[in-house]
Amino acid sequence: MNTNLIVGRNLKILKEASGFTQDQIASFLGIKRSTYANYEAGLREIPFVELEKLSNLFGCDMNLFFENEILDLEGVLACAFRFDNLSQSDMYEISNFKEVVKSYLGMHKISSL
Repeated sequence: MNTNLIVGRNLKILKEASGFTQDQIASFLGIKRSTYANYEAGLREIPFVELEKLSNLFGCDMNLFFENEILDLEGVLACAFRFDNLSQSDMYEISNFKEVVKSYLGMHKISSL
């Protein structure tokens, strides 16, 4: 399968599992909704910097975007936020929090080796 299609499918899965809309994610990334929709559809390659932002927003490692099949969403959604009417500033705060959680979990994994 084409890499753009895999990434797009996984973006959609993570977006829906997290309860976000395309409009919210596009606003968070500072892009048009149609551009984000093209990423999800696999019609455009998503830039690395935007994947990095989304990995923080979804609380996942970047490699998850490239997996043929996401088998365990539970671990990714361990610190999911379920709120209606999130502002762009709320989404930045969620992203920052999840980035800290990801870093902590990564350091914990390294220290337990």
